[in-house]
Amino acid sequence: MKQSLLIFSLVLIILSCNQSNELIKEQINHSDSVAINYFKGDGTMDTVVAVKIIKDPKIINQLTDFVAQKNSKMNYSCGVDGSLHFFKMNKVIQDVTFGMNAAGCSYFSFTLQGKTQATELSDAAKELIASLRK
Repeated sequence: MKQSLLIFSLVLIILSCNQSNELIKEQINHSDSVAINYFKGDGTMDTVVAVKIIKDPKIINQLTDFVAQKNSKMNYSCGVDGSLHFFKMNKVIQDVTFGMNAAGCSYFSFTLQGKTQATELSDAAKELIASLRK
């Protein structure tokens, strides 16, 4: 009985983790543009040094897939290196911050259903975000 309860609990945890990724993907999946704010790069949010507006559906889909990847724990000691603002019909539908410049601080962070959540910012996501700045 204890084993079956343990297995059931593990299945619920796994399913709930995947559900948050599906919810964020569902939330931003039909965006028609993304504004990327690049901050100073030292982890502070007070200075926007570049802004890029993305309207290419292929790149928007890549960003959506990256944000909805593997869940991660939020490291509150990490700074913020930029933000993504997903738009649909000229309205922001989701704000996402990201950290990628400090060691051990590669993440996307967003609020969904009233809870702050984080997902892993992969090397491929970092490469794409950095390349879009140029």
